[in-house]
Amino acid sequence: MKTAIQRTGRLLLTGLFLLFVWPADAQQEAWPAIKRETKPWTRWWWIGSAVNEKNLASSLDVLRQAGFGGVEIAPIYGAIGYEPQYVSYLSPRWTALLRYTVSSAGERQMGVDLTTGTGWPFGGPQVTKAYAASRFIIQQYHLTGGKTLTQPIRVNDAKQEGAALQALTAYSGNQTVSLTDKVDKEGHLHWSPAIGEWELYALFDGRTLQQVKRAAPGGEGYTLDHLSAEGLRVYLHRFDTAFKYKAPGVRSFYNDSYEVYNADWTPAFLTAFKKKRGYDLSKYLRELASDDSTDLVARVKSDYRETMSELLLDNFTRPWTQWAHGYKGLSKNQAHGSPGNLLDLYAAVDIPECETYGSTYFPIPGLRRDSADIRNVDPDPVMLKFASSAGHVEGHPLISCETFTWLTEHFKTSLSQCKPEVEQAFLAGVNHVFYHGNTFSPPEVPWPGWLFYASVNFVPTNSFWPHLPGLNKYITRVQSVLQSGVPDNELLVYWPVYDAWYRAKGRDMPLMVHDIDKWLQPTAFYKQVKTLQQAGYSLDFISDRQLARAGVGKGKDSAGVQLSAYKIVLIPKARLMPVATMQQIIRLAEEGSTVVMESLPEDVPGLSELDKRRKALKTLLASLQFRPDADGLVVAQRGKGRLILAADVQKALWQVGLEREKLTDKGLKFIRRKENNTSWYYLVNHTPQKIDEFLPLNKAEGAAILLDPQTGRTGRARSRQEEGRTLVKLQLLPGEAMIVHTGKGVQEQGVPDWAYLDTPEAPVTLSGGWQLTFPNGGPFMPDFRQLDKLTPWTVLGDSAANAYSGSGVYTTTFTLPEKQAGEYVLDIGEVHESAHVWVNGHDAGILWAIPFRARIGQFLKAGINEIRIEVANLMANRIRYMDQHQVSWRRYHEINFVNINYTPFNAAGWPVQPSGLTGPVTITLYQ
Repeated sequence: MKTAIQRTGRLLLTGLFLLFVWPADAQQEAWPAIKRETKPWTRWWWIGSAVNEKNLASSLDVLRQAGFGGVEIAPIYGAIGYEPQYVSYLSPRWTALLRYTVSSAGERQMGVDLTTGTGWPFGGPQVTKAYAASRFIIQQYHLTGGKTLTQPIRVNDAKQEGAALQALTAYSGNQTVSLTDKVDKEGHLHWSPAIGEWELYALFDGRTLQQVKRAAPGGEGYTLDHLSAEGLRVYLHRFDTAFKYKAPGVRSFYNDSYEVYNADWTPAFLTAFKKKRGYDLSKYLRELASDDSTDLVARVKSDYRETMSELLLDNFTRPWTQWAHGYKGLSKNQAHGSPGNLLDLYAAVDIPECETYGSTYFPIPGLRRDSADIRNVDPDPVMLKFASSAGHVEGHPLISCETFTWLTEHFKTSLSQCKPEVEQAFLAGVNHVFYHGNTFSPPEVPWPGWLFYASVNFVPTNSFWPHLPGLNKYITRVQSVLQSGVPDNELLVYWPVYDAWYRAKGRDMPLMVHDIDKWLQPTAFYKQVKTLQQAGYSLDFISDRQLARAGVGKGKDSAGVQLSAYKIVLIPKARLMPVATMQQIIRLAEEGSTVVMESLPEDVPGLSELDKRRKALKTLLASLQFRPDADGLVVAQRGKGRLILAADVQKALWQVGLEREKLTDKGLKFIRRKENNTSWYYLVNHTPQKIDEFLPLNKAEGAAILLDPQTGRTGRARSRQEEGRTLVKLQLLPGEAMIVHTGKGVQEQGVPDWAYLDTPEAPVTLSGGWQLTFPNGGPFMPDFRQLDKLTPWTVLGDSAANAYSGSGVYTTTFTLPEKQAGEYVLDIGEVHESAHVWVNGHDAGILWAIPFRARIGQFLKAGINEIRIEVANLMANRIRYMDQHQVSWRRYHEINFVNINYTPFNAAGWPVQPSGLTGPVTITLYQ
């Protein structure tokens, strides 16, 4: 079991590696302070709300010890056989348990958020049919001149019995006749046309009849009509009664993604539409019911969708936020999926929250990705930016994200797969991560405990739980930086929502994560944003409503939006634009903004006073008088600023002095923050190439401090000047991240030089024998093994090892003839799936993501050294064994437990998943 390490020559540089420990004070001072919000939080499903004080306290202890800063309580359906332990939602006992949880979390310096309901979406027993989610029903009738309609005008669907008739309109050629007041209570029409053929359209106020999904005991019932202010008041009154109008102490109240299916109406819609759009929608029922690709149909549908957006904002999102404030809480909302302008809906809450659903392909060598274990949907960073943009524009400090939902199939997710996915969210502006998620499970429930039906289950029974602090500390360090200061995005991009709403097909238009290939990705807006990001520009989005409140001055009142943080306002191709928006764009230029327009709008949206508004837009555009300037730009000077018309946007940005970050030419991704005359860069290498060179950073000035979020170590970077720019030396292997803190305000006193890895010797493989033991796991404990060579435990031909999920410890010794100056780097090679390393009894760190490397020089000694590597595998092999032997563990009400394709889960047919250490394990000396 002994290997001698000798100096055997030089190798090319292999990059930056993981663990090195500076003195604690020098390290810690460079990092921002840690608080509960900088740590990751988790959704906390209460199965059947079958909780009690003792188990709640112990569960919070376990979460705190793993590095979580808070929980988001989400009561859901119960486990079969535990019905006597269920606690009815919002009962006095349930409310007492909530208050106990808040108090206990506070004692542990943790926070608590609460879903304002059970399961999703909002709904429950207090929602009667009068306030249930609504849909319009249109039925057609034919009537010939001189005839009368013999059948009553009633909804044909027996499930919609009693649906009120809201409008009846007859059409013949260009003639339109409103007949609503001609129908009696029995549905008989008292009208007959004199001549002609007539088509009658009847609009009924129906209901979706959707029940709350995944409801907890006491939370069952109809889904709420989110467009009804009175419905929301009735819904929230149940909470007022349960809370006795006393704040329960939760940090924020939460609303999950809008999944109110087919809810495209509210009883007061016609009245609201006429007030907001200026004409009577009942006269256009034919167009509302049509999918014909005509301009008239598309304009009516656009007005209809805009009205829905405003009702959702004014009757639900804003009053719900005000209600949360009344209980000394914040509002946290997932707007995606809503039939409205996502930017406005996200902007109206305190903490906008996006969602990663599925997994993304990253070309990081060695990153496992099995097509059979993933959903056919990739999280899109542009979609994530709707939440962060709204928050940035409004000045909200926290942007949260439901993270890792269905990242892979159940029991097959490794911590290494989580890293690039959460990094992608950070790069999109997220700085407050919520895991999806953790399930409360009593200690008496056999392995695997209670689990949620959708992965990933970040629970103590998961094999990777002992290594989860590695991921959690990484997220904590990154979020400590991304919550510091303010965003430093220089480009503000207008989102032309009216181009999206101008669509003849369909009814409402929920802007869902899963449908971005229809409403987002094909658009000129999306393509321009992707191009600019890849070129190295940092940006946010802005809506018409936000733009209307924008100003350029230094001050900003509570209702305003401050644009001084952005250097350029970009208007991408927008065919349709309201006159008021164009007027505001010009006003912003007059106040001093530089506005770059990819093209001029061609038309106005909507139907009301169309000719008048078209004329107004034409006059407005003609007043701009664009002319070529000395730099070759086509410019309209207005007041203190200017508007630039440029089909080549990047060329125009360069000409007006907005510099891109050229580090993206190397494939690096970045996001910046600014704070007290300094800049923070968060850099990630998701490419298959290593980075080892001096790179320019636009904001680099004075000192540059490197901070490694994987290990916490810090140091002063090498830098040099080149053509008036500061270049910083960076070393990043594929999969690594780095933080750079630079600027005149950076305090470098006491910070040591960064220890670059410049000159490697040849790596030496630890090829001696290994001992393999199994300290914890199940269902069986495999026997001790003496290995001649390093190998996973699933290739040993041992049925107990093949069924085992847990930890295996590989131990070996080697001889170091002399300890030389420099740094020794341990590389443990191929790992299934994460590892914790000890060298001579010293903790050398958790190696939980690619690259699986650690600096170990400080732990080595001349002579015999011992390396112990604890490897955690997946839960998959144990679940496979249980399903093959029909061990009962899936016993839940409602959806029970499904696989990634939403069919009943069964792992019996799975192959054994590789588990353990493949290696090779090497040590490299860097002089």
